[in-house]
Amino acid sequence: ADYLDNGNNKMAIQQADKLLKKHKDLHCAKVLKAIGLQRTGKQDEAYALAQEVAALEPTDDNSLQALTILYREMHRPELVTKLYEAAVKKVPNSEEYHSHLFMAYARVGEYKKMQQAGMALYKIVPKNPYYFWSVMSLIMQSISAQDENLSKTMFLPLAERMVEKMVKEDKIEAEAEVELYYMILERLEKYKEALDVVRGKLGEKLTSELQSRENKCMAMYKKLCRWPECNALSRRLLLKNSDDWQFYITYFDSVFQLIDESWTPPPEEEHSLEGEVHYSIEQAVKFIEERITEESKNSRPLRGPYLAKLELIRRLRYRGCNDEYKLGDPEELMFQYFKKFGDKPCCFTDLKVFVDLLPSSQYTKFISQLLEVIPLSATAENEIALPADIKALQQHLCVVQLSRLLGIYHAMDKKEKLTVVQELMLRYRHGLEFGKSCLKTELQFSDYYCLLAVHLLLDLWLEGEETAVWQCLTLLEEGLSHSPSNAQFKLLLIRIYCRLGAFEPVAELYSSLDAKHIQHDTIGYLLTRYAESLGHYAAASQSCNFALRFFHSNQKDTSEYIIQAYKYGAFEKIPEFIAFRNRLNSSLHFAQVRTERMLLDLLLEANISTSLEESIKSMSLSPEEDDIPWKDLRDNRDLTVLFNWDPKDRDISEEHRKLSLEEETMWLRIRSLTLRLVSGLPTLSHTIQPKNSEKTAENGVSSKIDTIRSLLQQLEAAVDSGKKFLEQKIQYPVLGPPPTRMAGFFSNGSCQCQTSLFYLVSDIYELDTNGLEDSAEIQERIGNSFKSLVERLTDLFNKCKGDLIEVRDGTLKTHPDLLENLVFFVETISIALWVSSYCDSVLRPFKSNLQKKKKKKKESSVAMPPVFTHFLDYVTELQTLTSNVIDHIKGLEITLTALKLEELSLKDTLLLQEEKKFTKTVQGKVQSSYHHSVQEIGELLKKRLDTIKKLKI
Repeated sequence: ADYLDNGNNKMAIQQADKLLKKHKDLHCAKVLKAIGLQRTGKQDEAYALAQEVAALEPTDDNSLQALTILYREMHRPELVTKLYEAAVKKVPNSEEYHSHLFMAYARVGEYKKMQQAGMALYKIVPKNPYYFWSVMSLIMQSISAQDENLSKTMFLPLAERMVEKMVKEDKIEAEAEVELYYMILERLEKYKEALDVVRGKLGEKLTSELQSRENKCMAMYKKLCRWPECNALSRRLLLKNSDDWQFYITYFDSVFQLIDESWTPPPEEEHSLEGEVHYSIEQAVKFIEERITEESKNSRPLRGPYLAKLELIRRLRYRGCNDEYKLGDPEELMFQYFKKFGDKPCCFTDLKVFVDLLPSSQYTKFISQLLEVIPLSATAENEIALPADIKALQQHLCVVQLSRLLGIYHAMDKKEKLTVVQELMLRYRHGLEFGKSCLKTELQFSDYYCLLAVHLLLDLWLEGEETAVWQCLTLLEEGLSHSPSNAQFKLLLIRIYCRLGAFEPVAELYSSLDAKHIQHDTIGYLLTRYAESLGHYAAASQSCNFALRFFHSNQKDTSEYIIQAYKYGAFEKIPEFIAFRNRLNSSLHFAQVRTERMLLDLLLEANISTSLEESIKSMSLSPEEDDIPWKDLRDNRDLTVLFNWDPKDRDISEEHRKLSLEEETMWLRIRSLTLRLVSGLPTLSHTIQPKNSEKTAENGVSSKIDTIRSLLQQLEAAVDSGKKFLEQKIQYPVLGPPPTRMAGFFSNGSCQCQTSLFYLVSDIYELDTNGLEDSAEIQERIGNSFKSLVERLTDLFNKCKGDLIEVRDGTLKTHPDLLENLVFFVETISIALWVSSYCDSVLRPFKSNLQKKKKKKKESSVAMPPVFTHFLDYVTELQTLTSNVIDHIKGLEITLTALKLEELSLKDTLLLQEEKKFTKTVQGKVQSSYHHSVQEIGELLKKRLDTIKKLKI
């Protein structure tokens, strides 16, 4: 066992063998040997050995534990249940084995068996937790039941009765048990009963979370629309803590609900269960004013009351009745707020919510008013006034962010924008002085200046100013050198490098972000969208692996969380874990990565290192199966991960999200169908008896071609809807979701090529079933297909021609679209070759039959059917075309190497020496990345060329 712990698996196997020579029935040694075998990649031997031991139904703890570990490593948790089922039969009173059995069921989600196991445990050892495990398993049955009705009429009422039994017998001990009772009543929509539980004696047990009882009461009051109680409770909680924002929201909601219902308090009794109720605007205004007065006596200033006043103004305006209540002018209130909290980084995000209250004519005045109160000092007459300390810097930064949000910078012309960029960078470099003592992992105080300058330059770039984008990269690289942990710099660099078609620097930047766990799903798209499409195949494989590893381990990890939740009685978390697992399983990104990963593997290996058939078999792919949950796809991408200070009309909207998801789903459908069509090729090429229809039906091959034809129809439909979608010409914001590869796929002709290749498969199949004698028409059709395919592939190649990086008027311009076209070309030619090897497998037997006939008849003039010549010509042309592309790529490599970036005159950008250094780095990175892409594409094409040369009938 020690050897296994230290990872020395071979020694572990040897030691186990020694032990087994002496004691040949030592179960535990066999299992430990099996673990060693599993870890050295001998899965089948390990499994056989484990089953040998399992068949003996061991009951010793060591063997059971060791087998559990082994089955977990094999990803076969269902075998653990069988193991403990047997053990429990032999040792029926073991608490330990029963609880292991319960947890084994929890791993595979067998809720009904969990319920039974829980009760069996409770009978042996009457401990409360075991009883409630059983109750929770009923709730889980209700959650997983497809039939809503069944869960409301059977599972939940049964769970409720089980808990009520314990309540009547006064056996409720722990907080978790009360939580569980509340959870059942809430799911049964018995809100009144739930409220009584929380307010009653049982509710006293709810102590682990702050305000747990109050929050639960509030939730029930809302469900029951008991607004007086909502109001009184939130009022009472605000008196305790006037900084708790959620209760301001409930307070306002309830006041306005009561006004709309024209509620009045009952004459004699209490206002409500929770005490006094406010039911008019006057009371609300007075209450907020009192909170502000109270706050001013506080030693530590609180933001809540001031923001609540702005929130109230906003709500009153919305109802069209603000002026009567003399709450003050929002502009003045925001100004006062800035004076109080301007030196806190949160000041901007607080005010951002309320800028709609300002009339746009007042924007410039408002900004200058704020600037006047910041203590800035200039050393000489016409120099820029700079802050003397961090507080002043934060205040100034807040104003600059507000200027961007109010659209003041957007309205400037090019010259003004460049002046602002210079000023911001000056302020950025000056601010670095305050952060000299910062650790490497801390951000510099002035980082946002640099980020804002880059945003302004991005505006210029989108308006057609080519140099601006290089300046963006220069400033970001400079920023990153001073603040190496700034994720915003890295994310923005990633987006800009990808827009320019340079993937190489991105891989390193992304790995330095150190994305953890769920982030592989939320920001992984930044990597997987571009790696392959820019020709970095190795990096693409790696980035898919990162993501897939996370998604696959999610299955295993979630089971562990659920088990911990049972052990510690955190019942309300269990449904959350299950929902989390389901959300990840139906993640859009997961489906994309799975599909692209398999296509990529085929592209890199099929018919190169292994045959297409073997590759497909190893991925267990089949054309009939579709494992993508189309109806439930969840878009988990974080599209706001990049900070931005754009006004609402330029920012990413709900509409953009919806369209992006629609586009991603369409593209995924096209890719998934392509993959399934390719996986259908090997299923066709098993020899068929021509003209013998009964036999073909039996062989199941005719149904295979039907599958292919039906997939082809689906592909046509998907392509049509994709084209319709693109007619809308959607422009996402520059930092919004990146568009898919769909537009390029249609416009460069790859789509038409790939579709006609699959139609060709159908024709060749027909030729195969009809034989050569009376199939002149099919042969001609195939011949024409070959011709038009070569033309289309040549067109596609022509769209790849041109320089990838050119120097124009002293600036660099990159052409990422040419690179993307090249990548599509490689993919399309690969599909063409897979289809050709299918043609080859059909035509070879025909040819050898003809040659046999020729020998028999001893005639030299048996006419060769035209399809052979067609195919030979086609293969020769494919070979020539591929050689031409390889030559073109060599040319590109030479041009890229010859680009002398030093000679670029960066004349009109007012760059400091410092900046010039970074500009050189940036351009070097882009050049090297393109060089790398071209090399990888070239290598792959050479391998494909070798495959073509083997295709000679």
